[in-house]
This record gives sequence, structure tokens and C-alpha cells, in this order.
Amino acid sequence: MKIDVVLPCLNEEAALPWVLARMPYGYRPIVVDNGSTDRSAEIAAAHGALVVREPRRGFGAACHAGLLAATAEVVCFMDADASLDPRQLPRVADPVLEGGSDLVLGRRMPHAGPVHARVGNAVLARHLRRRAGVPVRDLGPMRACPRAALVALELADRRFGYPLEMVLRAAAAGWRVTETTVDYLPRAGRSKVTGTVRGTARAISDMRRVMAEERRTAALSREETG
Repeated sequence: MKIDVVLPCLNEEAALPWVLARMPYGYRPIVVDNGSTDRSAEIAAAHGALVVREPRRGFGAACHAGLLAATAEVVCFMDADASLDPRQLPRVADPVLEGGSDLVLGRRMPHAGPVHARVGNAVLARHLRRRAGVPVRDLGPMRACPRAALVALELADRRFGYPLEMVLRAAAAGWRVTETTVDYLPRAGRSKVTGTVRGTARAISDMRRVMAEERRTAALSREETG
């Protein structure tokens, strides 16, 4: 196994068979059960995935538990809801394996879904470009980076701010952050994050909090070195 794939999971029994059946050779799925009440964990195990249970609820908690369970040099992340095709994982992983990038994000095309989710994502991506100089247009959930280096970043958020904190800390550490296109498919069931206005608002609030904390940390660092 050369690459581990972290799949945060909350009640995805309908999507998991399709997702896991399309995992490319050499990519080991790590399904992190974040308190599912359906047969997600059982189905994941039956399809050959490593199942990790993370009782602390939160998208970031599930992602980080999967990261700590990974052992490969390169780790990928993607949603387990069938909105992304695992066969496209090499699009984000290959640039890392080849040494051309340190963190690759999959830009979802077309970026469908609720209008409120698309607008919120676009606003956050614009902030990243302007304030952090990160050339991304989508905070896509399919991504790849070196595992040990990501662990060393010591990401602290355990909610929806985790993906944004990953990009911000990577950029601050001088990582080469790039973007490639991936297909965005109709997901199986309604999203736990962006399926409602309330869910989107909660995710955006978490991400704004992360951005504010990173700005404060950067300001304190400048004062200490100045």
C-alpha cells in the first residue's frame, strides 16, 4: 500500500459500497466512523476498509483520527458520500508523489449543490487567495499531502474548520499548495454539512473562526520577532 485514504463517515451505508469498490489499486481506505447509527462500519469492513471509530463528533475529529491511523507516506482525504470518484484520487496524489506539490486540492467541477453552499465556499476561497496567497478556487474535500508533514502541522480544529486550517497552516509553513480538477457528482443522500442553510452557516462560522485564530497567531509571531 503506497497511499492511505481517509474517509470521514456518518451514516453512509448507501454510498460506501460504490466508493470502496472504486478505490484504485495501492490506495488503502480508512473509514472513520463518527457515530453512525446505520451499518456503515460493518459495510466498510466487509469491503476491506480499515475501520476507525471516533466517538467525538466533528468532521475535523474524524479526519484527524484517520490521519493518526494512517501509516503511508502520502495520505489522501475525501468524502464518503459518493460525490467524488475514488478513481480520480491519482489526480491529487500524483503531484505529491512526484515531488511537484506538497498539498493538492481537488477543485470540484461542476460545483453543483445548494446555492448557499457554493457562495460560502467561493467567499472563503477568495479570502484564501487574497490574504494567504493560496491559489485555490475551491476548498474541495479531495486532497493529498505527505502524512508526516501534516501531522507536524498540529492541526487543532476538530469541527468544520479542519480543511481550511490545513490549507492555512500548510501555506504558512511554505508548502507548495496547488489545485487540480475533479468531477463532482450527485451525492448519496443529503449532506450533513451543506444540505441545509443552517449546516452551511455552521461550517462557514467554524472556518471564519479558524481564519481569525490564524491571523491572531501570525500577528503575535510578528510582534515577537519584530
